[in-house]
Amino acid sequence: MKKILITGAAGFLGSHLCDRFIKEGYRVIGMDNLITGDLKNIAHLFPLEQFEFHHHDVSNFVHVSGTLDYILHFASPASPIDYLKIPIQTLKVGSLGTLNLLGLAKQKGARILVASTSEVYGDPLVHPQTEEYFGNVNPVGPRGVYDEAKRFMESITMAYHRFHGLETRIVRIFNTYGPRMRLNDGRVVPAFMGQALRGEDLTVFGDGSQTRSFCYIDDLVEGIYRLLFSDYAAPMNIGNPHETTIREFAEEILALTEANQKIIYKPLPTDDPTQRQPDITKAKEILGWEPQVGRSQGLKIVYDYFKSLTKEELQKKEHRSFSDR
Repeated sequence: MKKILITGAAGFLGSHLCDRFIKEGYRVIGMDNLITGDLKNIAHLFPLEQFEFHHHDVSNFVHVSGTLDYILHFASPASPIDYLKIPIQTLKVGSLGTLNLLGLAKQKGARILVASTSEVYGDPLVHPQTEEYFGNVNPVGPRGVYDEAKRFMESITMAYHRFHGLETRIVRIFNTYGPRMRLNDGRVVPAFMGQALRGEDLTVFGDGSQTRSFCYIDDLVEGIYRLLFSDYAAPMNIGNPHETTIREFAEEILALTEANQKIIYKPLPTDDPTQRQPDITKAKEILGWEPQVGRSQGLKIVYDYFKSLTKEELQKKEHRSFSDR
């Protein structure tokens, strides 16, 4: 039985990856410091013999006993609310955490896939974004702690690949949604759904003309799975290229939820990207991958998931206690 370490295992993406590799017959070691993850996301895996969980911060030295075949590094805050509250941890997990896991991969002879982001493109001047585009990032702005952590992650991963001959893969993830997202984590889909279900007006920042491209979680996991087992070491975009404006998307959510609220507008946050659309030519040609779940289908699944939450969970705001180290 092959063994895989998945960091950020209790998070939205990490938990779905744990499910996939358990299904594929792997022994899965989940690792998370639970600063933004939730054990409820992986509680169903604890009774399984082929799953074990380590409560650990990968910014510190990482030890795994025995052999290890693969590492998926998904430990990182991904929501603007989180990485603006915990900027230092965000930088550390992208830098020190990545360094520790690359060292572990080298020691074990394991292949490692690291989770980068479309945020490496910043507020792009090229549209749609191809992997060759270097980006337009403000390194000292409030979002820079996330953007630059991921850019460093890519750089050091490629350095280990070139200098040590390490088997590495880099996925650039575009906006993704699905069950297990936190309702109030600041990302577009759960934010709109939470407001609609609570009877609140939907908040759009700016004039709503900025664009995003939303990929359903099952499609993303499939793309990551194929990339891990490909021979492609350079960064690769994985996302849904069907673009929509935030204003149009808010109207979709209102129609889906049959809510009577209106859309209200607030000032655009600093360095918020005006456009976001992946060019997935490489994923199509190299992996034979493209999204299969349409937005209306995926949103209906997520809406049903959020509706199933208790009233207490629905009304709960994010009041997390963070302390920068």
